[in-house]
Amino acid sequence: MTAIVKTLSLSRDHTFSKTLRDKIRLVVGLGVEGDVHGGVTVKHRSRVARDPTQPNLRQVHLIHSELFTELWASGFDVHFGQMGENITTEGIDLLGLPRDTRLSIGTQMASSSVSRAS
Repeated sequence: MTAIVKTLSLSRDHTFSKTLRDKIRLVVGLGVEGDVHGGVTVKHRSRVARDPTQPNLRQVHLIHSELFTELWASGFDVHFGQMGENITTEGIDLLGLPRDTRLSIGTQMASSSVSRAS
């Protein structure tokens, strides 16, 4: 199967869901331009409360579309963007990626480092 990007989304505010977009801009070291979770330091409220100077290791949120398929099959009414993802992929085993995997996303070959919390 060829790996593809199914949907793109962002939110400028701290909301659970993100609005679907035709395009987003990935900025190296910052994340998704205009998204509330982008930036050098943490933006998640719980992490900011602990230490607002922590590096932001979750600048871009990726979810595999296969998760949506599983949820739909279990009767859940959830739609793309509703789980807070910036990029919904298909055909990439996101959960199986080793720490510091680099992904090329988009026609500009924007590169993103996947850092998974231990």
